[in-house]
Amino acid sequence: MGRYPSGQRDQSVKLPTLVYEGSNPSRPTMDSSKLPVHVGIVMDGNGRWAKKRGLPRVDGHGAGEKALFDTVEGALEVGIKWLTVFAFSTENWHRPPDEVRYLMNFNESLLLRRRDEMNEKGVRMCFAGRHDWRVPVRIIHRMDEARELTKNNKKMTLVTAFNYGGRAEIIDAVKSLMASGVSPDKVNERTLRKHFYCPDMPDVDLVIRTSGEYRISNFLLWELAYAELVFTDVLWPDFRRKDLFDAIGEYQRRNRRYGKVY
Repeated sequence: MGRYPSGQRDQSVKLPTLVYEGSNPSRPTMDSSKLPVHVGIVMDGNGRWAKKRGLPRVDGHGAGEKALFDTVEGALEVGIKWLTVFAFSTENWHRPPDEVRYLMNFNESLLLRRRDEMNEKGVRMCFAGRHDWRVPVRIIHRMDEARELTKNNKKMTLVTAFNYGGRAEIIDAVKSLMASGVSPDKVNERTLRKHFYCPDMPDVDLVIRTSGEYRISNFLLWELAYAELVFTDVLWPDFRRKDLFDAIGEYQRRNRRYGKVY
């Protein structure tokens, strides 16, 4: 799965046998006691996937749905508690208008088609991003419906970062904090965090970016301060749970020091 640096391997335990599309049955290994609590994914490469096949760019976004929900299934399988996916950024409004319109309609239909399934699987659905004038009101309503439907689920929290930017989140949190009347001497990481889009979101442990790009692209800038970064050449529509497990395996081979010396 792309470019994973080598590192010290942890003692591992075997997970149940899983069958992956397009590959032989596999028995991935990972240390179940050292799973990342929160995985973030920059789902990149939809347009290039479509172009390689002579298809319109929007077909790549449609193909990405299969990748997303196979990955969600994999995260549930191994016990990941938080999964945040970058669906639409504050910069994506600069894309061609037809593509933006497609993405708005696609994300709305995705919520309608998948929210009951996620609810049945015990997944809480949350959304991070600005609800400004550019986001159609009907999509905000769909988000609210999905959030309300799944709010009591405990198995996993799936956060969709939609109209999201890491800088925008910090700016919005500062504005909200100032409006609350908190005095400067009371401002710290904890008080600021209460004003983020998802205040109960834990820090990100592992960020995966697909398609061979080596950028963060304004994704969860605050929350990934000490995240491990894994980059893969796999284009997002081809990504499957096996690729997620490979990334988790690489995460477990890293030595996370948090500025300390061991």
